[in-house]
Order: sequence, then structure tokens, then C-alpha cells
Amino acid sequence: MIKILKYLKKYKWSVVLVIFFIAVRGILELLLPNYMAKLLGQAMEDKTETSINGIGDFFKLFNSSEWQPIFITAGIMLVIIIFIIILTILSRYFESKVASGFAMELRREVYKKVESFSLDEMDYFTVSSLITRTTNDIQQLQGYVNFILGFLFLQPIMAIGAIVMAIRINASLSIVLTISLVSLLIILITIFVIILPYFAKMQKLMDKMNLVTRENLTGLRVVRAHNTQKYQEEKIDKVNLETKKINIFVGRTAGFLWPTLGLVLGLTSLAIMFFGANHINFEARTGLNPEELLLLQQYSSRAIMSLMFITMIFIMIPRANVSANRIMEVLDLEPRIKEESNPVNLEFEKVRGEVVFNDVTFKYMDADEAVIKNISFKAEAGKTTAFIGSTGSGKSTLINLIPRFYDATEGEILIDNIPINKLSFNSLYSLIGYVPQQGILFSGTIRDNIAFGKNSNVETIEKSAEIAQGKEFIESFNDKYDSNISQGGTNVSGGQRQRLSIARAINKNPKIFIFDDSFSALDYNTDKKLRQALKDVEATKLIVAQRINTIIDADQIIVLNNGVIEGIGTHKELMKTSKVYQEIAYSQLSKEELEDE
Repeated sequence: MIKILKYLKKYKWSVVLVIFFIAVRGILELLLPNYMAKLLGQAMEDKTETSINGIGDFFKLFNSSEWQPIFITAGIMLVIIIFIIILTILSRYFESKVASGFAMELRREVYKKVESFSLDEMDYFTVSSLITRTTNDIQQLQGYVNFILGFLFLQPIMAIGAIVMAIRINASLSIVLTISLVSLLIILITIFVIILPYFAKMQKLMDKMNLVTRENLTGLRVVRAHNTQKYQEEKIDKVNLETKKINIFVGRTAGFLWPTLGLVLGLTSLAIMFFGANHINFEARTGLNPEELLLLQQYSSRAIMSLMFITMIFIMIPRANVSANRIMEVLDLEPRIKEESNPVNLEFEKVRGEVVFNDVTFKYMDADEAVIKNISFKAEAGKTTAFIGSTGSGKSTLINLIPRFYDATEGEILIDNIPINKLSFNSLYSLIGYVPQQGILFSGTIRDNIAFGKNSNVETIEKSAEIAQGKEFIESFNDKYDSNISQGGTNVSGGQRQRLSIARAINKNPKIFIFDDSFSALDYNTDKKLRQALKDVEATKLIVAQRINTIIDADQIIVLNNGVIEGIGTHKELMKTSKVYQEIAYSQLSKEELEDE
């Protein structure tokens, strides 16, 4: 918890101001009961009977020696109250500023950290958990910081000051207050111990709730198509019910706090009034006057209330600590894939784009067996290398090693004879145009999505769309390139999403293209036109495909089977040498079609 508070450093002077305002406010609040008691004493003194029939009589009363001290005391109290209000407003302003800034810094740091994660780290945390940590956990910490700034410094001043004042008035009668405070403390610690273990459970259930909800909303069409709404409802209800039970238990247990406070406060006031009014002490009689009795009762109430607020802060600590630990777990995790201390920065114009795999083996974190084994090949610069194989043969895993979404377990991958782990991330990413299996679009316009990450002129954007075979459908929209794309690209078809994703990669003008089964949603005619257009784009092209038609013209086809290379060659060569390739080819095309190619 303390570790995460370092993100308050930027706002240290605001925190100092808050402490100053609170300290002054605490002193003024402790002074108020003294003036209240003084006012009571002045009001109880014998006064000449006076009737007020107008404003003139009021001013006469104000100037009289009997009533003037009362007005002065009341005036001083009013000034103190006004100062307290001003100080409260100022401290609240800076408290909110600090808490909001603290939350902003945390969100920024968590987001930056998550951006550095490899897919291994993303799998470790899960997307739903990262969403909870970035939203709910940080919100918990923001509320906690806001609360402790407002109460952690004020309440100890009030509690200690009130106890000292009570003892100063009457040490013997203050034993009643001591007994009350000890009793309240025992009750509060008991409640604290009971509800402590449930805070961590609540945050884990929040993760689970996010996971189930996200899964259900993402797969809504599948749920409806399989008529499993009831089943999904039961899954959500199960997590919801668990969360409800814990929240109810924590709420009910914590609900004893305020009634307990009211009871202790009432009994304390009653005891002080009883013993004080009867001038009774445990050892001898006391001589309390009404003003002192009122003061003692006021300070007792303030001490108990302050102790209550202090305890609430400490009750909030476990939940805030759980959230802090979850945030620090993200911030402290060292990504497995790092940039070297002195990385190589390539000159983009001089890069040819040759990709070489030297005896590469890869195994997922905590997996027993390698997914790809002893892979070696060369993808020549400016040529097309395709990968094909059965589902689970390791095609996507293999090409995901090039942009370092994962790092090879053994062996090395080189671009222009330089190992990719020696390159700076900036250099590596600038060389690659990556198109994933699922076309990912962002909210904004078509123009924004094609020019994503690179400022481009109109001609370049339109040329990229034309090569990607997207120009025709884009220009059919009313706003053409300024047409809005909804979140996730849900207002365009799967094929249109893929073509816009391909246009985005082309617009980047990379040295190496990686197409991870990116033509799967395209019809044969569009696929053929796109492949033909890509021939005029000077770059190394690495294509993962399921369809023979997509890769039939590739300069080199690599056939993968169970994570190993089963064959390398052109289409015609593999039709003679690779049994796996032949099986795939004949399952998709007739003998006549293959002979025509």
C-alpha cells in the first residue's frame, strides 16, 4: 500500500496545503466548544429585563454592558465557523485534485505497462482482470486517498485534542470517556477482523463478473444461435449471487458500526451528565459548573466520533490494500520481452527485409511441449513466403514470433542478418505491417483507421484502399472516407474489416508484411485481385493461409505439420514432394483445377 502512494509525489505541495488547512480547521473546531460554554455561562448571568420593540432597542441592547459580552462571544463563534467553512472548502478542493490526479497517474502507468506486455503476460492476467484493475481497483484507491486526506490528519487532531481538553476539565470524570473509547475500540477491532478476509474475495469476484459478462456480450450471437440464453443467465446469476452474499455480509457486519457508535455516544453523554450533575466521582465529590459539564460532554462526543472515523479509515485499508496489491502486481511485473539496453536502430531506407529463422523452437509459458520445433528457413527480401498446414500446426505462432509478440524459446530470428532481439522496438515495429486473423478496427472514420499510426495524405490513403480492394465499397458510403466506423467495426462486414485492416498495413509502407490468414473472409475474385495488386508492392510478404488459392503463386510455400516443417518449395514442387500439401490441395480443388494452375 505504501509503495503505491509514491504516485502522490507529484502532488506533494497540494498534500501539504491540505494538511495545513486541516490542522488549522481542527484547532478552530476544538476552540468552538469553549466559546459555546462561555456563551452559556454569560447567558445564565442575571440580566435586567429588556423588551425589544424595534431595531433601535436592539442596538441599545447590543451596547449595554450586560449583553455586549454575549454578542461578542457569539460574533467570535460566527467568525470561527466561517473560517472553518472556508478551510473545509479549500481542503476539499485540494483533496479532490490530489485524489483525481493520483488516479490519473495510476491509470496512465498501468496502461503504459500493459502496452509493454507480451501475449504471455496478457494471458497471465486476462483481459477481464486488467479491465477491473484499471477501473474498479483504481477507483477504490482514488476514494481511499480522498478519504484519508480528509480524515486521517483531521481526526487524530480532534481525538487527541478532545481527550486532552476533557482531562483538563475534569480528570476523574474523564474515566467515563476512557471506558467508552476502549469499549468502542474493542467492538470496532472485532468487526474489522471479521470482514477483513472478504475484501480480497470481493475483488476476485469482480474479475469473474467482468469475465463472464464480457464473454457473454462478445459471444451474444453464438448464445442466441444455440438458444443458450438460460444457461448463460445461470452462469451470470451464480457469480452475481456470490458477490451479493459477500456484499450483504460485509454490509450487515459494517452496519453495526453506526448504531454501536450512537449507543456508546448516548451512554457516554448520559453517564457524564449523571455523574456530573450529581457531583459524583469515584473517589470524591467534584465541583463541576454547567459550562464545564457542557464542555466535557462536547469533547467526549468529538473524541468518540473521531475514533469512529479513524477506525473507518483502518477498515478501508484492507480493501484498498487488496486493490493496491493488484495494481502493483501489474506495475511490478517485468515483461519477459524487453528491449536491450543498447539496441540497434536500423535506417529504414537501407533495410531489405530478409527474414531468417535459424533452428527456432517455441514453447508457451507453463506448457509441457513445444508448439514449433527446429524451424529453419529464409524468406528472401521482396518475395512472398507462405505458410500452410492443418489447424494447430503452429502457423500463426510462428509468424507471431517475428514482431516479438512472443520470444523464441530456442534459436534465433534475423532481419537482414541482425537478431530481432537486438533491434529497438521502434525499429522492429516500423519495419512490419501486421494484419491479424480478425480485422481489428477502431472507433473513428475510415480515414482514421487506414492512416492509423501514420500521418498520410489523401492520395496515399486512397491508393492503400485501392490495393486492398476496398475503394469500391468505401466510395459507396455517403461520407466515403469520412464515414464513421463503430467500436470494433461492427457496422461493416467481416470482408470489409479485413480489407480495411490490409489497407492500414499497406498505408504504413513497411518492409515486411505479415498476413495471418487475413484473406479468409474474402471471396475468390477479391482474393485474386488483392494478391495481384500486392505483387506491385515492394516488400517481403509472409502469408499464413488455409486456402491453396491464396498462396498458389507464392515464391516459397512452407508446409507445417505438428510444429515441424514437412516441406518447402513452390506449389508445383510441393505437389510432387509433400504428402501433407497434396492432401490439403486435393481437399480444396479438383485434379483438373490443380493441373490448370
